[in-house]
Amino acid sequence: MALRLASNTLLRQSKKAGIIAASRSLSTSVDSTLDRAKSTEDYDRVLQTFANIRACAVLRTPTSEACPKAMQACIDGGFKIVEFTLTTPDCLDHLSAFRTKYDGDVMVGCGTIMNTADAEAAVDAGAEFIITPVMLPDVIEWCAARNIVSVPGCQTPTELVSAYRAGAPLQKLFPGVTGGPMWVKAVSSALPFLSINPTSGVTLENAGEYLSHGAASVGLVAPLFDPVAIANEDWDQIAKNAEIVMANVKEAGPYIRK
Repeated sequence: MALRLASNTLLRQSKKAGIIAASRSLSTSVDSTLDRAKSTEDYDRVLQTFANIRACAVLRTPTSEACPKAMQACIDGGFKIVEFTLTTPDCLDHLSAFRTKYDGDVMVGCGTIMNTADAEAAVDAGAEFIITPVMLPDVIEWCAARNIVSVPGCQTPTELVSAYRAGAPLQKLFPGVTGGPMWVKAVSSALPFLSINPTSGVTLENAGEYLSHGAASVGLVAPLFDPVAIANEDWDQIAKNAEIVMANVKEAGPYIRK
């Protein structure tokens, strides 16, 4: 009973916060003096793509040379949302090249963003969404003011709610938690206004299970981009991994946005 009352209170507060955030987005989207601002239509497009596709390929490679080959294999296997991480050598160069090549077909974002300067550089390179490994209010607010979708890393329900209140429409669950899909089910049931994006702990086989247990979308890292396959330049294996994931994800169907 106490949990239900607390959830209802948070839901009312979050709806109020959402109205404030929406108003802020509408006002800043027409502010010609605000750098890198996106339209509300573009913001909605990014969120709807996440809702339709529901799976993001998260790539980090030890060498620059491996990056485009691994990502190409993943796209060939069916992925339509991809994330280049700043820990990859020449990350922004590769991101820019793929955005140019697949603009309108594959949605391209940037991860391991640690500050607003990183976010600026990523957006300038063509990133359509921003991912952070931890909950960084300054980055969330910078993105929200410009109608740029941010997905901050969170570990606890408190961090997930804090990220939501700061203006993040999707909340990345990172690192993985004990209980996996059942944890997501429990938290999304108690806090239904959240849109949780588990990343660490998601495998080729359980991606669909996370979605059926309440996750809005999922991110795939090492299980998709097998380090051994990358070291052996076995791009066919990565494409096969992508096919397995997308087949499981499609069974869950599209996500109903909140």
